[in-house]
Amino acid sequence: MRKYCAVMFLFLISGSSLWSQNNYKVANIGFYNLENLFDTLDTPGKLDEEFLPTGAKLYNSDTYKKKLTNLAGVISRLGTKYSPDGIAILGVSEVENRKVLEDLIAQPALAERHFGIVHYESPDFRGIDVGLIYQPRYFKVLNSRPVEMPIYKEDSVKVRTRDILYVTGLFGEDTIHILVNHWPSRRGGETATEPLRIRAAAICRGIKDSLVRLNVNAKVIVMGDLNDDPSSKSMVSTLSAKGKTAKVGTNDMFNPMYTFYEKGIGTTAYRDAWSLFDQIVLSPGWLQPSDGGYHFYKANVFNEKDITQLTGKFKGYPLRTYSGDQFINGFSDHFPVFITLISKI
Repeated sequence: MRKYCAVMFLFLISGSSLWSQNNYKVANIGFYNLENLFDTLDTPGKLDEEFLPTGAKLYNSDTYKKKLTNLAGVISRLGTKYSPDGIAILGVSEVENRKVLEDLIAQPALAERHFGIVHYESPDFRGIDVGLIYQPRYFKVLNSRPVEMPIYKEDSVKVRTRDILYVTGLFGEDTIHILVNHWPSRRGGETATEPLRIRAAAICRGIKDSLVRLNVNAKVIVMGDLNDDPSSKSMVSTLSAKGKTAKVGTNDMFNPMYTFYEKGIGTTAYRDAWSLFDQIVLSPGWLQPSDGGYHFYKANVFNEKDITQLTGKFKGYPLRTYSGDQFINGFSDHFPVFITLISKI
């Protein structure tokens, strides 16, 4: 751990100039809830009527194009403080289908990065899924699959929610494992719905544990809109996600978002209360420097002023696409998050 701290200090005093000095390789991995990134077509079996030209929001081609432009602009800036290539891997949620991701990465702000896509249709009742975009120069997909969340309400009715997206790939010289999540919401009350998120966390924990049993240094990331805070039972007890690296044991995970939460910094707001639902949680393998491999440097909440509501009732909130049914040309009701990783050359 002493060697790790020394490397971290060197990077801190040198700042983002390290990549230009060829001392370190730098990469960023993030997550962004894209808030209802629907196309304008009526898809049978999906509750997408709200996001159609005939719907209450009058969601048409012009609206869709503006939303794509706005989101692409944000994504293009993630991590550029640390690497000119920006975000290497980005998990996303609230996307209707693969086509909207294809349209997103084709935007001028992102096209030159040649993002690839991993996406599967999920059984969510609203028709929204999770997905992953990545720069092939950083990440090569080896395998991917959707992981079903067999969770039920008290009346034994199955919850039609998002699958977990499990992606394995080569990241530099490491094989890494990414679980992209959008856990069940708190609709119906936080306490009443808590067991659903605990079940989702248990599924992630099971996958992580199986990987760590095979390789104690396995590099696993659990990311997503978890609809729970870092202090929630699903995180602290089920995932055993610690906020301090010194407390992370072999069977635990490290939650770098905990520090932001303790400072009152969130990623989404409701009724003047901030929540930090968007999280990136790491297995211990990410915490120790290794020859040729990336390891954790810092976490980031991208809450820049230009993607924030600056006036009115929701001043300080993320600037979303709609206020009720009124289009306000925003971005998302969530701020994106990302982690910066370094690898000494």
